[in-house]
Amino acid sequence: MTADTLTDVFEEHRPVLMGVAYRMLGRVADAEDVVQDAWLRWSGGDRGEVREPRGYLVRVTTRLAIDRLRQIQARGETYVGPWLPEPYLTDFGSTAPDAAERAELADSVSLAVLVVLESLSPLERAVFVLREAFGYPHAEIAAMLDRGEAAVRQLAGRARRHVDERRPRYEVDPAQRRDLTERFLAAAAEGDLEGLMSLLAPDVRLVSDGGGKVSAALRVVVSRVKVGRFAVGVARKRMTGLSFRFLEVNGGPAVLLLAGDEPVGVVQLDVADGLVRTVHIISNPDKLRSVTLR
Repeated sequence: MTADTLTDVFEEHRPVLMGVAYRMLGRVADAEDVVQDAWLRWSGGDRGEVREPRGYLVRVTTRLAIDRLRQIQARGETYVGPWLPEPYLTDFGSTAPDAAERAELADSVSLAVLVVLESLSPLERAVFVLREAFGYPHAEIAAMLDRGEAAVRQLAGRARRHVDERRPRYEVDPAQRRDLTERFLAAAAEGDLEGLMSLLAPDVRLVSDGGGKVSAALRVVVSRVKVGRFAVGVARKRMTGLSFRFLEVNGGPAVLLLAGDEPVGVVQLDVADGLVRTVHIISNPDKLRSVTLR
């Protein structure tokens, strides 16, 4: 291949590679580094005989992501407060031709699923991502990871059971989530505790990720009363002078909070049965660097 052809082929598959790397790592900067390393492997001439570029690039990206994830885990860093994935701007409108596929893609990159994936081993996570998010057959995954097909099937089954047992069940209707998000923000900003609590499930959870860099709840806040009071208190202290805009993050509607042009937070709600089940607040400034306005 010529240099231009190599570049064109890689750029064609970059969204898929970024999707694999981000689902593996839950961190945009690390995922971008992995994709860049995959480009270096692809462009460096050590490709052998590549008959199917997408399969080759996904295999390289997956292996690099496994190595990066093992390095992260080996560092054993202690995170201050609850951990949430770095918000990832998504737009499945052009790549998901029907509602069912869009919902499946959105679910595979949702904050709730990525939090559960953090508890899998790197190999389990790789098999889960390749199988559940991208639909690769077990035999192809086995070839990508240099594992036997039977072993990959065991890893896939174990990972699927683990995720099914731990991830909450939520609806992914974007219109309903956006409507509840608007009402949630309005009630919090107005200090309307009663109105806010009417939107919350009795066992609602609020997960606030400040990473020790900014003020945030150091534990998950649980129950309608506690979450309502927390949200009203935060709005009273910190939302004055802020603007916000809607965008799609991790497959669903979210709100980007801005101080001038500076992102200071991302808020996303998980919804079921017409009520808010989980409030995710990401305010760690290190995790907001990849959130750019479009």
